Amino acid sequence: MGKSIKTDILIIGAGPVGLFTVFEAGLLGLKCEIVDNLDKIGGQCSELYSDKPIFDIPGVPYQTAEQHIQALLDQIKPFEYGLHLDERVEEIDLVNEQKDIKEWKVKTSQGKEFITTNIFIAAGGGSFEPRRPPNIEDPDRFIGKGVAYSVRNKEHYKNKDLLIFGGGDSALDWTVELADLTKSLTLVHRRDVFRGAPHTETLMRELVETGNVNLKTPYVIESIEGNQQISGVTIKHFETKQIESLDCNEILFLFGLNKKLGPIASWGLDLNAKKISVDTEKFQTSEEGIFAVGDINDYPGKLDLILCGFHETTLAVQHAFRRCFPGERVPFGYTTSNTRLHKKLGVKVD
Repeated sequence: MGKSIKTDILIIGAGPVGLFTVFEAGLLGLKCEIVDNLDKIGGQCSELYSDKPIFDIPGVPYQTAEQHIQALLDQIKPFEYGLHLDERVEEIDLVNEQKDIKEWKVKTSQGKEFITTNIFIAAGGGSFEPRRPPNIEDPDRFIGKGVAYSVRNKEHYKNKDLLIFGGGDSALDWTVELADLTKSLTLVHRRDVFRGAPHTETLMRELVETGNVNLKTPYVIESIEGNQQISGVTIKHFETKQIESLDCNEILFLFGLNKKLGPIASWGLDLNAKKISVDTEKFQTSEEGIFAVGDINDYPGKLDLILCGFHETTLAVQHAFRRCFPGERVPFGYTTSNTRLHKKLGVKVD
């Protein structure tokens, strides 16, 4: 094992909230290292929803998830930070329990070791795994042969015969988004009641009325046909049990995600179901110096929104500074008057 990496804040998760933590920490002169078990930056935004539009970022009327991640990366360019992808945090231990300010030793799956004053868990909902279609043995054998659990590139479905299975937001969103791009698009759900946003469901049903989308309810998948490439499926009517064949060359299974905390569950933090309990002053966990920000945390009134995560990590970084520099005043200031930031960005302010 090489030399330990010393840092003020170790961030677990390179999604939007983890990246914004770098910005807030950088404003206070704190050094950050980021660890993420994915092989790229962006968390769920990049892995699952890169082309999906985001409308609730203040001051940004419309932005895809991929554009949002790029904007955050541009925002933190002035600050130095370490990035460690395709590895996950396995162990967290106290360095010296006798010290007034606890320090933590963190070990990763790739054998790296960090010594840090603060740990920020910004891991979204933990590790995500798409739900597989029921009653289909090893559907993953068709991955790359026409089966997918998320949309990586919309253009991939251009002029394709696409089947979408699911009844939540993702299924409705992508049905509306891809309807004009595909040769044919069929949405299949086990009932004629959907769990997504009512507005999106209305748009979907309008596309059904105009013939742009075929809707098959109440049906469940029975089998996938094909070998080197899928050629179709059989579906079964949920009530009559009648079997029907549908031709296709692409399938999107959008049944949602299973959340797994992974090693987080063994770190001795107070949990509520699959989320980490925090206070609402510092967004600190039951362990001093370990914070949880974004979708991974839980407190009364919690909303799983990116902008809420930005608020949480902004306040948490203030307390992280106090732990790094006990007794010192937090150098709070508006970015409009932060000359150090202006110089790094090359911005001239009168």
